Amino acid sequence: MTSLKLGSAVLPDPVRASASLSVLDVTEWYGETSGGIRTYLDAKGRYIAGHPDMRQVVVIPGEHDAIIEEPGVRQYRLKGPPIPKRRPYRFMLATHSLTRIVRHERPDLIEVGSPFVVPWIVSPVSRSLNVPMVSFHHTNVSGLTARQPIPGASLKGLVRRASLRYLKQLGSMSHVTIVASRSAKDELLEAGIERIAEVPLGVDVELFNPARRALSRQTRARWGMPGAPLAGFIGRFAREKSLHTVLDAWPSVEKATDARLVLIGAGPEEARLRAHPYGHRVIFLPFQRDRERLAELMTMLDVVVAPGPLETFGLSALEALACGTPVLSADRGGVAEQVISSGGGMLFPANDAAGMAEAAVALFRSDLSQLGALGRAFAVREHAWPTVLDRLFQVYRDVIAS
Repeated sequence: MTSLKLGSAVLPDPVRASASLSVLDVTEWYGETSGGIRTYLDAKGRYIAGHPDMRQVVVIPGEHDAIIEEPGVRQYRLKGPPIPKRRPYRFMLATHSLTRIVRHERPDLIEVGSPFVVPWIVSPVSRSLNVPMVSFHHTNVSGLTARQPIPGASLKGLVRRASLRYLKQLGSMSHVTIVASRSAKDELLEAGIERIAEVPLGVDVELFNPARRALSRQTRARWGMPGAPLAGFIGRFAREKSLHTVLDAWPSVEKATDARLVLIGAGPEEARLRAHPYGHRVIFLPFQRDRERLAELMTMLDVVVAPGPLETFGLSALEALACGTPVLSADRGGVAEQVISSGGGMLFPANDAAGMAEAAVALFRSDLSQLGALGRAFAVREHAWPTVLDRLFQVYRDVIAS
């Protein structure tokens, strides 16, 4: 890693300067303890590393300016302040540095992966260089605004309409908006966006593999787990994940099935979750940066819980399915689509603790091995990273050609 001032420093020559296809990815949603978007960009980098005719530039915020290089991939980190209540994320405010990087790297295509500040910085330079810009719709903007504590139905309706108008504006700035699920596409269609490409996210089916389940007893012992059935959430402890619904539901689930609840991750809601009346019964494990260890934990669990109805995809749920671990999901959002398509789990009414408890009990009393096999087959068939990234890069080529 090289530390420097990217607003004025001489930038290094592009990696793989003769590559026939170069992509620049820029997002605010990439941090040390972030999940799906970081996993997606890292997987794209590994894919590009194996294709000598491609190169990737990644621009993200960081604690300080820096450059990190790997085969075929260069990552620029631009100093930015933390986003309040959204740790580990940081603002992308280094407008001059970002513009310098885009002009220097001259990519064939720019992909924007966050909806608030970055598109407005990137769009002018994209137009000036005649480089197409696409957006990956990772954030359910209208759903997040709807969850804010706004008094009155009419005012909430006004805020929702404003968020949809904002999405339409973003859509007009992009040659195409990429979505990973039908529910995300429906949000954009409601906003009036027409240029949409649907490409799901993927999973490393070798790393996330049911074969690890043979070591689940040792994994449980290493982490001091009880001998009871285990259900777990894996991800960011944030309000939009609806984790309080899980804690409200779990006393009934534990009473009926003896199943204990494990929360694996980090985030701004952790203190509130620990203070919940059921919090003393919850087993908290830290965020896992090591992907091997994460896969071990997923196969240690009997069920993975995905309670958030605003997921535009839900990558950790797909990783659980690849591990042969059934998923209990809210009945709205991207995870629900995976559960329905795979048959590898059950759904409950979103934000309904009683409904969740009923579905959880039914799931623990079902044939978890059979459901796990269905989930695994679906992940391998539809979502291996090479398969989905082949589709993504075809979208890129179509945009460039047009």
